[in-house]
Amino acid sequence: MFSKEIYVQRRTELKRKVGHGLIILFGNNDSPNNYTSNPYRFRQDSCFLYYFGLKREGLVGVIDIDNNQDYIYGNDINIDDIIWYGYVPSVNELAREVGVATTAPTKALKTMIDAAKAKGQTIHILPPYRHDLMIQLAEMMDDNPLQLGRYVSVPLIKAIVDMRSVKQPEEIVELKKAAEIGYKMHTTAQKLCAPGVTEKYIAGVIEGIAMSLGDNYSFQSIVTTHGEILHSSLHNTPMEAGRLMVCDAGAESHENYCSDHTRVTPVSGKFTSQQRDIYTAVEAAHDWVIANAQPEVKWLDIHLGACRILTDHLKAIGLMKGDTEEAVHAGAHALFMPHGIGHMMGLDVHDMEGLGQDFVGFDDEVRPSSQFGLNSLRCGRRIKKGYVMTDEPGIYFIPHLIDLWRSKDMHKDFINYEAIEPFLDFGGIRLEDDILITETGCHIIGDDIIPYHIDDVEEFIRKD
Repeated sequence: MFSKEIYVQRRTELKRKVGHGLIILFGNNDSPNNYTSNPYRFRQDSCFLYYFGLKREGLVGVIDIDNNQDYIYGNDINIDDIIWYGYVPSVNELAREVGVATTAPTKALKTMIDAAKAKGQTIHILPPYRHDLMIQLAEMMDDNPLQLGRYVSVPLIKAIVDMRSVKQPEEIVELKKAAEIGYKMHTTAQKLCAPGVTEKYIAGVIEGIAMSLGDNYSFQSIVTTHGEILHSSLHNTPMEAGRLMVCDAGAESHENYCSDHTRVTPVSGKFTSQQRDIYTAVEAAHDWVIANAQPEVKWLDIHLGACRILTDHLKAIGLMKGDTEEAVHAGAHALFMPHGIGHMMGLDVHDMEGLGQDFVGFDDEVRPSSQFGLNSLRCGRRIKKGYVMTDEPGIYFIPHLIDLWRSKDMHKDFINYEAIEPFLDFGGIRLEDDILITETGCHIIGDDIIPYHIDDVEEFIRKD
């Protein structure tokens, strides 16, 4: 937890930005796995963490802008809880740690909401994403859970996005800690990668590293020799020589700030010439992003620039043809890269995505696209100093997608379908790092960079 003053300052700034009304920020409850007393590992809501900092379940933070008063609602533990889980400080004690003087039991929140509604006070909530909280909030609002959207506050969403997008020094420290754990995860995966080892084994080892050194892994690890499946599930079959292992994984620091990296390792220890050609294209796009990302540049332009690099390389290999600018404008390259160049990072691995991607990644100047591939770009707006973005270009050979486009003669002026045949069982390659936008450019977060230049990867996995 950060200092009390940081949370007080954050809530004060939020009041200023929103202007008036009653802000209600629900923390998370325990979530049952297969029965009530066997819950999933608890993870606090990120917005509650950002403004109230407390990791106990069952808490609700309220910010009364009109009366300049902050509250935490929650129930103290009883003796049964103490017997099974040990003593936990009272809600009042917890609240004082983050500069909140007033607390009350959870049931008292309905009284405050009723009073706010009676006097016409604006109630601001965020889009709920857990069904237990939807039901709880609906009961307090005397409303239908499906009608809670009427209380979702755009001014609150915009204010939070504005604040959380720019990372403060204490947040950057935590992001570096997450990156350090990510380094250990990925270098371990690179060393373990070998014929006969299973994807699930490597995922289990690196997720154990994340849990032992930080708070948790930041998302379920993607470890696969079928890199053409963007979010492939883990398999228990042994990896085969000649394939490529894609490892997309990250960690959370103890303060829940995330890392997200992707590396590709040849299962045999060396890349084939075909694999080198594709890897080199992705590596070039990855490094182009780092060389060109800087404040006030549109992230959309960074995405399109990386796509041009990929297209140029695919043309050199013989998989694409024609004018690069025309091909990218038409979206022909999306056959090979059907996703965006990256997303925001922070307390969420896809930072603030639950608030609505249109608010997080777009604005009046840059709107989302409906074009295939480009419609998966999670951010297009101008980036600023303090933003943390992922840089993750990729090239994938997805047989079903290739067959579909070929059957419709899609982009035949830009794609050499016959030349793709030898690549149909290739898989995919993605390289990803987390970059901090600085005053003049950007840099990869972390003191140690996970090996990714093609010769460095081979040398690293060769060393004992």
